[in-house]
Amino acid sequence: MVVCGDDALAHRIAGELAEVYRQDVVLVTPTGGGPDIADARVRVQHADRIPPDEPTLIEAGVRRAQALALLYEDDEVNMRAAFLARRLNPHLRLVLRMYNRNLGRRMAELLDQARGRPDPAADGDGHDATTIVLSDADTAAPALAATAVTGTRKIVQADGLLLRAAERIPAERGPAEPDGSADPGLVTLALLSSTTNDPAGADGSDRSGRLAPRLLPDDAEVRAAAGHGTVVLEAIGHEPVLPRRRESRGASPRELLSPRVRWALAGVCAAVVALAVTSAVTTGDHLLHAAYLTLLDLFAIGDPAVGEPTARQVLQILAGLLGLVLLPLLIAGSLEALGAYRSAAALRRPPRGLTGHVVLLGLGRVGTRVLVRLHELGVPVVCVEDDPEARGIAHARTLRVPVVLGDVTQEGVLEAAKIHRARALLALTSADTTNLEAALYARTLNPDLLVALRLYDDDFASTVYRTLRAAHPDALTRSRSVSTLAAPAFATAMMGRQILGAIAVERRVLVFAALDIAGQPQLEGSTVAEAFRPGAWRVLALDTSAPDPPEPPDAPETTAAAEPPGLLWDLHPGYVLHPGDRVVVAATRAGLAELLGRAGSPTAGRTPSEAPPSAPDRGTTR
Repeated sequence: MVVCGDDALAHRIAGELAEVYRQDVVLVTPTGGGPDIADARVRVQHADRIPPDEPTLIEAGVRRAQALALLYEDDEVNMRAAFLARRLNPHLRLVLRMYNRNLGRRMAELLDQARGRPDPAADGDGHDATTIVLSDADTAAPALAATAVTGTRKIVQADGLLLRAAERIPAERGPAEPDGSADPGLVTLALLSSTTNDPAGADGSDRSGRLAPRLLPDDAEVRAAAGHGTVVLEAIGHEPVLPRRRESRGASPRELLSPRVRWALAGVCAAVVALAVTSAVTTGDHLLHAAYLTLLDLFAIGDPAVGEPTARQVLQILAGLLGLVLLPLLIAGSLEALGAYRSAAALRRPPRGLTGHVVLLGLGRVGTRVLVRLHELGVPVVCVEDDPEARGIAHARTLRVPVVLGDVTQEGVLEAAKIHRARALLALTSADTTNLEAALYARTLNPDLLVALRLYDDDFASTVYRTLRAAHPDALTRSRSVSTLAAPAFATAMMGRQILGAIAVERRVLVFAALDIAGQPQLEGSTVAEAFRPGAWRVLALDTSAPDPPEPPDAPETTAAAEPPGLLWDLHPGYVLHPGDRVVVAATRAGLAELLGRAGSPTAGRTPSEAPPSAPDRGTTR
């Protein structure tokens, strides 16, 4: 495996391939481009030229490699390197990191066409040479948005499927059932470190030992962990086709004029109507003609009422005075409308009465995707960015989201974003120190603020968490790593598979994938209960829309009839998985690697009946 990149994501993926999938990896990175990886399977090759040239790729072994990941932040750099790599090795699997999704799809089609006709000798080992385009921002954005908004469900939408999970605090037992019990959800996906006595928990990671959240526990673990927070699967189905949300492209009519000007114009119009009616009554003229004369008098273009009745003369004078009042109103309205049209193309400022919003720091790749996600959820957002030319500024202008331009570390910037009335701070700049400094200062302004930080290093994140928790025990602090959330998707793609998505469980990651049972010795021929391996993987649903699915055996009546057609999630534990089945599974990083048959685990490739005696007894037979 060859990994080329210039940031943290490249190091994460190289480590993932070596530690989880037991692959030999060549990491091509600029000189001084990050910490070395302490794994004998990873060879670091420094290259100062970006994009890597032909000698660099040849030295990295692209001609004999199975897969190449191009992970530079610049889309153009990745495209140039992809064309060169495809020419050097037409049968190489390519994984590209691209922010522009439309361009990425076209690039994948073009590179697959450039591959030409498959070579059976080259592809005889079962791996394919397709091109897969992924975005770390798209992968991480839903999890980051859910972290910043308490109560927001974790949603994975991909490949036509929708999975919705919810994080339940220890005191929350879910909606009550008719018999008074709590709804446990479809499946308990994880046990959190938070408890009834410690709602904040430890925010643990893979290195936290006993403080880490437990992924995919069995029923006995769930019963024994009463009082712990949980992540439960609430629903799984086919993704609905939603109408596109119309975006505001300019100022609305209500934004053109201020309320004072609108009320003043309404008063003038009412006075004109009153004068027209009075003129018609006193002079006996037709109402339309009386209104016409009143408008002429209003704009001072009517004939003087010399020799006319006294009532007509008085009404003409009043109309003239009203015209004098109307003139400044017309000028003020014109200036306000011009200002509204100009501000529609400019950045909005936070409204005065704004409260309960999310302050988002950083509008780069990740921040922009999170902004769009929060906007789709209907969450009020105020953005803070120090670069007027940042990628997300145009998106914020289009979405009519308030933006504060300035350095977040400078006094007055967070105050301008109304941080003292915000409910959450989401710090997503690429600098850990900037995120930490902003979080510390925000806590001095709003001690109860929910803070979510983007941090790369797990040890540093744990230290920050303990420090902030000691200083503010009643406030929630969360830290997430974009590269940690995105690495499983890229590593799995390099192995020739794609995951549906990933959700953050504290600082651990749980991935979802759709797998064909054929060729999976850990699943094929096993019942659903036997195929479940606690802490590794669990079958969630059967996709009955796969060609020629077998009929399930006779089983007690379930609620499956209420599910969307083609997807069966309430599987009987005794259902036997057949080679023609396609299932949706939840798995840990190591568990997915073992399912793909690439991990160095001693149980890899072993059927459930060959599991070691210490394996938990699932209590279900065929």
